[in-house]
Amino acid sequence: MGLTNNSTGHNLIDSNLKIVKKSENEIIVALAGNPNVGKSTIFNALTGMKQHTGNWPGKTVSNAQGRFYTDKNSYLLVDIPGTYSLMAHSTEEEIARNYICFGEPDVVVVVCDATCLERNLNIVIQTCEITNNVILCINLIDEAKKKHIKIDTKKVEKELGIPVITTAANNKSTIKSLTDILDNFDKLQETKPLIPRYINEIEEAIKIIETELKKHDLKSVNPRWLSLRLLDNDGSLINEIKAHLGDDFFNNKEIIQAIQKAKKYLVECNINSDKLNDLIVDSITKLSQKICENSIEYCDGQYSLRDRKIDKLLTSKVTGYPIMIIMLLFIFWLTIIGANYPSSLLSNGFLYIQNYLSKMLLYINPPIWLHDLLILGVFKTVAWVVSVMLPPMAIFFPLFTLLEDLGVLPRIAFNLDKPFKYCNACGKQALTMCMGFGCNAAGVVGCRIIDSPRERLLAILTNNFVPCNGRFPTIITLISILIIGISSGIYSSIISAVILTLVITLGIGVTFLATKALSITLLKGTPSSYTLELPPYRRPQISKVITRSIFDRALFVLGRAVSVAAPAGLIIWLMANVKIYDISMLNYCSDFLDPFAKLLGLDGVILIAFILGFPANEIVIPIIIMAYLSQGSLTEFSSICELSNLFISNGWSWITVICTIVFSLFHWPCSTTLLTIKKETASLKWTLIAAVLPTIIGMIFCFIINLVANLVI
Repeated sequence: MGLTNNSTGHNLIDSNLKIVKKSENEIIVALAGNPNVGKSTIFNALTGMKQHTGNWPGKTVSNAQGRFYTDKNSYLLVDIPGTYSLMAHSTEEEIARNYICFGEPDVVVVVCDATCLERNLNIVIQTCEITNNVILCINLIDEAKKKHIKIDTKKVEKELGIPVITTAANNKSTIKSLTDILDNFDKLQETKPLIPRYINEIEEAIKIIETELKKHDLKSVNPRWLSLRLLDNDGSLINEIKAHLGDDFFNNKEIIQAIQKAKKYLVECNINSDKLNDLIVDSITKLSQKICENSIEYCDGQYSLRDRKIDKLLTSKVTGYPIMIIMLLFIFWLTIIGANYPSSLLSNGFLYIQNYLSKMLLYINPPIWLHDLLILGVFKTVAWVVSVMLPPMAIFFPLFTLLEDLGVLPRIAFNLDKPFKYCNACGKQALTMCMGFGCNAAGVVGCRIIDSPRERLLAILTNNFVPCNGRFPTIITLISILIIGISSGIYSSIISAVILTLVITLGIGVTFLATKALSITLLKGTPSSYTLELPPYRRPQISKVITRSIFDRALFVLGRAVSVAAPAGLIIWLMANVKIYDISMLNYCSDFLDPFAKLLGLDGVILIAFILGFPANEIVIPIIIMAYLSQGSLTEFSSICELSNLFISNGWSWITVICTIVFSLFHWPCSTTLLTIKKETASLKWTLIAAVLPTIIGMIFCFIINLVANLVI
């Protein structure tokens, strides 16, 4: 068999679940399963694409599709969101259920984790209720072997009545078993999938509705499954049925009477809607247990003992939070100490390129203002952003990705779940907040994993309270200035990391306070429940960690920063060089803002730097330097001491440094984040609130710090 793929990019499936085939013979394969079972890895292996994978739930927020080819067939592979159930209590479950039921895939491949097959079989059984065309792919079989778990796939296949194969998604050679069974699937449908049977009362209610439904054209919908779901008042399913079967379906008197009769029968049997769901789940769970008891052997009863011991430490009320803070401290320390040297190398490299470009441009004899605008304005601004931003990102993102692949991030989210619930928010906000450390815009997009519109808005509006990677260089520089004279060498970096961790902790604390305040004012409501699976601890693949963190994250964020830094450099150069009565526009603006800025412990130069840094937070410090030196271009300093002396000579004190750090932590989001918020909320009102809320909080903090400090001194 020859396997080829199409890596032209994946597209979101539109709302009505229509997929355009390249040819009539193309086979549509849906890839379903629980979160964190390796679906996206299998998707990537088959299609050659780069759907993001990771060792925590919530990676595939929307459906993605890609093509692959074998010697016999061409396939369109649809990766649907990971879900624990098809009973649709969340957006992910709705998308998965709707596509399997109404999307008319030719085959549904349900991917399960070999190390916890019993829990994963629930969705397999539910899928078998909807369609006969099911394949069970037991993935991560290599991890099961390491834990001495033996799975008799022949027994599983016999019990379920569907084809069963095993794979190790990271080993592409094992994927061949999946493509082979897909190529021969039409020859393997001799047995019927296992259909769960419920207690007599439920079966009788199903029969009442099913008998009537069989008289009508249901297209591809399974009448037994539809009968079961019509017993439950699922509004989202009713809407999908109307879209698929037409409004006339629920206008049919015989169908309505059958549904009413079945529900009345259940009420007479003392089975209400909640009890009905409990009985259905209980039956499916017991069936899963029975299948696994007959087909799985645990040779080592202590196979998960190590994981449980680590979980006791990481999720304990006593040790969980301290360990979380220590890990954060360690990451920041490595980022600070590791970024200095490469940042200096990049700066020197860009200086060499700048001199070379300058000579080339001067050779063609352009107007001097054009030379300065392009070289000292645009190029130098971009060079500063890259040299200051890339090194810490190249360290921070791999470390962050490493925690993700190890399985530590879900434990952090678990620890933060209760505080967010106390704030009347969704525990998933902990995940989107973690994404915000890399990029607030990415954190805002990540809020799609939150089902409730109210809770999604809470997460979007407060994501900016944790600093993104664009604000880290400014905060780190200011912290370094603050501790000059206190310590030097390795102790300096440790103290810097401690202060940075305290700053981040302050941001997290204000996230909770702001979320609580919004949830009892503008966005009142009660928190919803959700399922967060704690995945097993896994050995990360270092090559993939580096590739994904550098190319998919660091360079992506850097590219976006550069795209806004270039025009920002042009504007800054113009403001610094266009003069009225020998005073630049930059100085005019800073002088105008100075009285107000003084109330916040800042000055006009600092405030105008934050305003001009709206496109890219990385250029705040360079603008401050440029304004203080009254120069028309950005200037770099060879040491923190020189920078500190410049700031002190312009009236800075330790109060100014602290207030600038706080204002860097709490102020309006960057342009990219605000545009993302506008796109995600489709509301100018909420976008303005997202900009105003952190700014007001930052001003209040700075005003209080400045007032108290001046009273004490």
